[in-house]
Amino acid sequence: MTQGFHDELSLADRAVALGEQAMKQGIIPSFVVRHYPDSRQFLIPDDSAEPLTPEEAFLKFKKMLGEI
Repeated sequence: MTQGFHDELSLADRAVALGEQAMKQGIIPSFVVRHYPDSRQFLIPDDSAEPLTPEEAFLKFKKMLGEI
C-alpha cells in the first residue's frame, strides 16, 4: 500500500487524515493543527506540551491506530 505522500504538505495532510481516523475510533478526543506559511504543527491534548512535526504526528497516529 502506498503511503500517499510525496512532500511535507502531503505528509501533513495524511497525518490529519490519520488523526481524524483516531478521533472516530475514540482513541483521542481531539487534536489541533497550527498552520504556518511553510509548515504545520500538531497538538494532541493530554499527550505532551510540545507540538509535533508532521512526521512525528504521522508516526504517532499510525502507532495509535496499530498500523506500525
